[in-house]
Amino acid sequence: NQTCLAKSPNKHNRIYLKAEPMDEELSKAIEEGTVGPKADPKERAKILTEKFDWDKSVAQTKIWCYGPETDGANLVVDATVGVQYLIEIKEHVNSAFQWATKEGPLCEENMRGIRFNLMDVTLHTDAIHRGAGQIMPPTRRCCFAAELTAKPTLQEPVFLVEITCPQEAMSGVYNCMNLRRGCVFEENQREGTPLVQVKAHLPVSESFGFVAALRQATSGQAFPQCVFDHWENLPGNPMDKGSKMEELILGIRKRKNLKVEMPALGDYLDKL
Repeated sequence: NQTCLAKSPNKHNRIYLKAEPMDEELSKAIEEGTVGPKADPKERAKILTEKFDWDKSVAQTKIWCYGPETDGANLVVDATVGVQYLIEIKEHVNSAFQWATKEGPLCEENMRGIRFNLMDVTLHTDAIHRGAGQIMPPTRRCCFAAELTAKPTLQEPVFLVEITCPQEAMSGVYNCMNLRRGCVFEENQREGTPLVQVKAHLPVSESFGFVAALRQATSGQAFPQCVFDHWENLPGNPMDKGSKMEELILGIRKRKNLKVEMPALGDYLDKL
């Protein structure tokens, strides 16, 4: 929630960015395509202004690009006023944004649900001094700095599990769920049969070996079916020393052969 600054390698260009989280609903709408890059611009602007309280002019013309892979749930929004040569660097900013959202700062995973507002740009008048090599690296660093100052977190995928089992096996289902951070949110009696249909949410990271454990707990009477449902924020703050999330991030970084320490804001943020 602060405006971050990054300078180009030749110190002639400056980029000011600010990151803010987007609604979960908006992220879903982008992923489903109703507000995505392939949607009709007029329809998209209408949905953004009516449903998500965006400014009309911003929704119509100021969305520069989606990422990662040009259709993910992150946006670059141009919030600048009267900047010279802005159109010339648009492509470079977009490529840097694609690169940054593909490999975020915490553990080089995809970003999701972040809106980057381009606040201001100071550019060199000479075209040769503001090529891709001068614009992309600071934009990427600035994206990282903006994300790190805006309370970043990790999201985990969550399965929707549908389980069909007889009434007497229900206790086994609940026990198995509680051990794996799952939560049952719906129970339906099947008409004319002794079976119950249960719906639950289960984090994907806990789902390994789940089927076998469930069969064991219900002596083979329960049949689960898992399908991806949504993303959920992990609790906690990754910047706290010794927190669960920090442990998780360092574990991922170790697995990917990255430096096993939390990324420092000073690596990405430039001073005036």
